[in-house]
Amino acid sequence: MKIQTKKQRELKHNLLAWLLVAPSLFFMLIFTVYPVFRSIYLSLTKYKLGMKGPEFTGLGNYINLAGSALFWKVMGNTLFFALITIIPSMVVGLFLAVVVNRKSRMTGFVRTAYFYPVIMPMIAIASIWMFIYMAKNGLFDQMLGTLGFKPANVLSSKKTVLPAMAFMYVWKEAGYLMVFFLSGIQSISTEVNEAARIDGAGPWTVFRKITFPLLAPTLLFVSTIALTNSFKLVDHVVIMTEGAPNNASTLLLYYIYQQGFTNFNYGISAALTTVMLVLLMIVALPRFLSQDKKIHYN
Repeated sequence: MKIQTKKQRELKHNLLAWLLVAPSLFFMLIFTVYPVFRSIYLSLTKYKLGMKGPEFTGLGNYINLAGSALFWKVMGNTLFFALITIIPSMVVGLFLAVVVNRKSRMTGFVRTAYFYPVIMPMIAIASIWMFIYMAKNGLFDQMLGTLGFKPANVLSSKKTVLPAMAFMYVWKEAGYLMVFFLSGIQSISTEVNEAARIDGAGPWTVFRKITFPLLAPTLLFVSTIALTNSFKLVDHVVIMTEGAPNNASTLLLYYIYQQGFTNFNYGISAALTTVMLVLLMIVALPRFLSQDKKIHYN
């Protein structure tokens, strides 16, 4: 009987592990890594529909974007949309998690009701809310009329189009974030909460002094997810406004879609994609590299 050495066993074990991971690595390389580097390369070229191939132009596309007023308007819209959606969606998601964490006969139904918007396609949700926001005959304007206000027609106003779309997005996103917060809350030892209640601490004190601090790892993860998700929206813009009025609702991903699939300017589209990737890396990576060191489990 042949006896394997320790080194041979380790080699066999590692080889098996790599074979199991190989399919995932293959698809990641094909559908993630390659497109990223391809986009970076195309961003340095002039490439439009009808050309035989991309022509290298260096940083020409980035220089053109830096001098474009529309590009900076789109970036401003994107950052503003992220600002008015990230914190509200997290606050609502945390509130819903606290509510559904309570045990009752209706808990299952309530959880399903809160999570239901998440499983609905964004195109369907955008279509529903487009009719809600419809001028004069929409539900929102009808409610304003009932309260004695004039119809707002929020999707046609530069001042209200992004807040209106943000409200719809928070309504959809909160249930998704609720799942992570609920998981974090349920991972907290019940003995800690019971000890606090025995000492006379009320529900608000328990949440503020115990639950919320212990949710630090979950908050870090959820904030990063909410941040990246807020930059990756295009469906609702296509359905509801197509960037109107006057590009007031044009977000970065929709601008990329316009350049790539409407104007067929693949070089500019790739440059915009690279800008979005860099922006997400700048925002997301420091949160993991710095804040994660301050989080400890006891």
